[in-house]
Amino acid sequence: MAIIKKFRIKSFKKLNSIIEFENVSLAYGNRLILDNLNFKINEGQIFGMLGPNGVGKSTIFNLITGLIKPKSGKIKIAGEDVIDYPIYLRTKKYKVGYVPQYGGYFNDLSLYENLKAISEIVIDDKNQRLNRVNFLISRFELDNLKDIKAKFLSGGQKKKLVIALSLLSEPKVLLLDECFAALDVLTIKMLQEIIVELQKENQITICICDHQARDLLACVDVAMILSNGRNIALDSPSNLVKNIKAKDAYFGDSFSFK
Repeated sequence: MAIIKKFRIKSFKKLNSIIEFENVSLAYGNRLILDNLNFKINEGQIFGMLGPNGVGKSTIFNLITGLIKPKSGKIKIAGEDVIDYPIYLRTKKYKVGYVPQYGGYFNDLSLYENLKAISEIVIDDKNQRLNRVNFLISRFELDNLKDIKAKFLSGGQKKKLVIALSLLSEPKVLLLDECFAALDVLTIKMLQEIIVELQKENQITICICDHQARDLLACVDVAMILSNGRNIALDSPSNLVKNIKAKDAYFGDSFSFK
């Protein structure tokens, strides 16, 4: 597959971090999931997370959204510690959008009804609501699918719908959990292009976690390798695949994404 990312952000003029983990630890019973984890995601960045199963990638998303709380440490959004902020406040105040790996839509509602239902929650003005729904339907080329129930959509169409739903509130940060999983090559390429266009057109900060390393590295600016609950390497894709620690913990010696 061709490399989707035609440019990568080499530096950030102000280096403003939008998401920051400071010495975050979390355990389920006796099992330590995150161990004094530290990393930053800068504004306008497409940031990737990679690591073996059970290393804590989805847990990090749950911590950012407020679904769970860490045992210790700080989680900052736009420079403010949000540990004690509930989910709705993080969504509304900091404009954090989330695309789950599974679901995220109402099976028995049509594509249009899904967008309309969520828009009534996140957009107060009726005219703005209608305009935003119609804009997203057009943006994702979903016009001919408006009246089809979500459960009858293909995997790629469902993913488009869920991303559109997450964009209704015009988020500044978008979290994509395993967005390439169980999709065909053409659909993955389509999603990669959507992700890059969202950054380019809307300056949205995007964070992706996935097991499809090549697909993730093709569209991110930087990526982090997690191992044993820690950040062991964080760099541009081309540098990361050469990193000895990243090779030992995740890629192996024969991995290449070009």
